[in-house]
Amino acid sequence: MNIPPICRAAYSAEPAVVDGVAAIVSLSDEKNPTKPEVITYSQVRELVAPREKVLRTQYTGAELEERLKEARDAALKDLIDRQLIIQAFKKDNYQVPDHYVEEQMHDIIRESFGGDRNTFIKTLEAQNYTLGEFKKMETEKMIVSAMRSKNVKKNTVASPAKVEAFYRAHIDQFTSKQEVKLRMIMIPSHAADGEAAAQRALAEEIFTKLNNGAEFDRLAQIYSEDSTREMGGDWGWVERKTLAGPIEKTAFSLSTGKISHVIEYNGNYYILKVEGKRGGDIKSLESARPEIEKLLVQQEAQDLQERWLASLRSKAYIKTF
Repeated sequence: MNIPPICRAAYSAEPAVVDGVAAIVSLSDEKNPTKPEVITYSQVRELVAPREKVLRTQYTGAELEERLKEARDAALKDLIDRQLIIQAFKKDNYQVPDHYVEEQMHDIIRESFGGDRNTFIKTLEAQNYTLGEFKKMETEKMIVSAMRSKNVKKNTVASPAKVEAFYRAHIDQFTSKQEVKLRMIMIPSHAADGEAAAQRALAEEIFTKLNNGAEFDRLAQIYSEDSTREMGGDWGWVERKTLAGPIEKTAFSLSTGKISHVIEYNGNYYILKVEGKRGGDIKSLESARPEIEKLLVQQEAQDLQERWLASLRSKAYIKTF
């Protein structure tokens, strides 16, 4: 068990943000009033910091800002749900025995710090955490885990009927991707120069030469005008949805070793040769069953949890800022 990462730094490349209230959450009712809890912007920043670090390596500009907002909104939602769970625990007058928390602390010190309590304390101090704050955090983790176990009772096995229905509805997921090993010659029409007919005639002449035994790669090096010309028109292994519709349809319908007729598309002329095929194999239901069962059990648990959290939200006072 490792100490959770703790990060209190402000967003990199952004001005420091003054802390403030991000949300107020209360699960009060007349019979069981509870103290409203505040979620701060610093808590949101702390939770979202690892995700933001990844996003900043993947996106820039407006797209980055949109992704950051989505991540921060999701982090705030998670913190609100967590607080609702903790308040529900308290409303039901449950308690976490002190010795459970102490045992948890001992496990952390033993497993992550070799049993050295002083090193553990110094690490907390370096991360601006007090021992009390860390105990509170671990206690809340135990509360959330216990409440989820109590309120989200999932089945451990999916019914055979559901497994079979999922398999039939998602057969593409159990079919290996189809690919063809492709060579291509592309002849542009030069229609703007009034040479379309001449270019079509050239494409037909090349096709005739190929049918008479000419080497495809050699003719591609001479005549083709696409980016693979120097490689003899070699596109390597190509999967579906890589090529334009008419070209893809022809490529995947050709038998291995066969050459297509001239294909006219978007003002250009194409000749294809398929040198190999692979994929398209369908995993049997029995082979896929364990994978589907695991997925369905997970989906059911997620649905149960969301319904439970939705019921808590419907009873709560939640205000975001």
